Amino acid sequence: MRPAESVGDGSKAPGENPGPSTLSFSTAPGVAAADARAEPKDLPAVDRLLREPAVAALLHEHGHTLVAGEARALLERRRTEARAGALAAAAVAPAKLAAQVAQAVHERLAPRLRAVLNLTGTVIHTNLGRALLPPAAMAHVAAMMAGPNNLEYDVDSGGRGDRDSVVEELLTTLTGAEAATVVNNNAAAVLLTIAALAHSDRRDKEVIVSRGELVEIGGAFRMPDVMAAAGARLVEVGTTNRTHPHDYERAITERTALLMKVHTSNYAVQGFTAAVDEAELARIAHAKALPLATDLGSGSLIDLAAHGLPHEPTPQSKLAAGCDVVTFSGDKLLGGPQAGLIVGSKAAIARIRKFPLKRALRMSKLPLAALEATLRLYLRPERLVHDLPTLRLLTRPQAQIRTLAEALRESVATAVGSRFQVQVCDMSGQIGSGSLPVERLPSAGLAIAPVQKKGAGRALDELATALRALPLPVIGRIAEDRLWLDLRCLEDPAPFAAQLKQLQEALA
Repeated sequence: MRPAESVGDGSKAPGENPGPSTLSFSTAPGVAAADARAEPKDLPAVDRLLREPAVAALLHEHGHTLVAGEARALLERRRTEARAGALAAAAVAPAKLAAQVAQAVHERLAPRLRAVLNLTGTVIHTNLGRALLPPAAMAHVAAMMAGPNNLEYDVDSGGRGDRDSVVEELLTTLTGAEAATVVNNNAAAVLLTIAALAHSDRRDKEVIVSRGELVEIGGAFRMPDVMAAAGARLVEVGTTNRTHPHDYERAITERTALLMKVHTSNYAVQGFTAAVDEAELARIAHAKALPLATDLGSGSLIDLAAHGLPHEPTPQSKLAAGCDVVTFSGDKLLGGPQAGLIVGSKAAIARIRKFPLKRALRMSKLPLAALEATLRLYLRPERLVHDLPTLRLLTRPQAQIRTLAEALRESVATAVGSRFQVQVCDMSGQIGSGSLPVERLPSAGLAIAPVQKKGAGRALDELATALRALPLPVIGRIAEDRLWLDLRCLEDPAPFAAQLKQLQEALA
């Protein structure tokens, strides 16, 4: 009969307090110890595993709830394996189980949101967090989150304040708008604008949009769906490639609430095309006492052409053309946190601000602090290329990037080994996040190709996986039988270079 202390359910003889060293295993006659299978009863009880020195140290650091929960879950998995005859006897050694509990606790506490190195060539990458926050914004966020702040408190009067006031003056100064408000992202800005300006007791209030501007952005977010969600009826005018002023004029009825213009920032229609600009649309709308709204999506607050980049329309230009409302994003070309910015006339912004949906979509104090600090940078335009990471990365000279690639080539070649060839190549990147989709950014980086053509796809997948598995994951892109590492967004190569030894070991 086996001693009571080896029973997996934790039962033991009265007065006994067995330690982990008393565990024993059955080995069938003729079976080598290395091949022995553990049985469920060979596993320790939870309380016994918690007394292991390594696990006891975890209890002291993290508390009982987390550690005991991970220990219990581990033991249950091992019992399932043991019942299936798939658990080696050596796997239930106390030290091994304790190490697995420690690993499970570490993984449970590890953050899911992690920093990565973006070497894809897309600067404002939707899947990799979009715009990088300026240091000034991160410092302001930390200061404001560390204690109470005047989010909705007027320090001068001692009364209740409005959180819009944190950034409204900055936005009106920078754009020339009469008023401004902000919500949690640009999709919300568009939704709220349509809902507020097209609001009526009748559910058939109409919003007129050119058929060529019925865009779909990431996540199958479609303009017609936004219209429906806002309680408005979409009226399409013109055709996919050509829309004329008379198309709008003929569509206006007593049910029309709003004319809408949508900047097609994530695609381009070329060839035999025609569109109506905001100045002409404003004339048509205002002649019928209707408001005009335009959505710029990834709108920039500066003329990018002045920095050698392709031109992108600005909120300033659309307001000057007569738009009553302009909406745009905070975390794209503006270079700040996720936000939906709404600027325009006092009358239109007042309607939007008072609409009940506004409260549900409002920004919290964290992104609002980041947005305020980012907008303040625009008050010093001469320093913007230095202070705003997004603009600095977009304007980084190709020659500078190529010099970095040449400096890293040899160490990367050593890390990936003789199975791969590493070359310095000129590359073509993108701004990203739907901004200027047909334009390319001249860049440079490292192109890594398998030496053997046979199995090249598997080799590249293995390399990409190894790069992503590094402590600071490296994200590149596979195309044309190569793995491309575009270095435009790698300003400090030290974190990347420090991991090359680990990459070499992983690929060995």
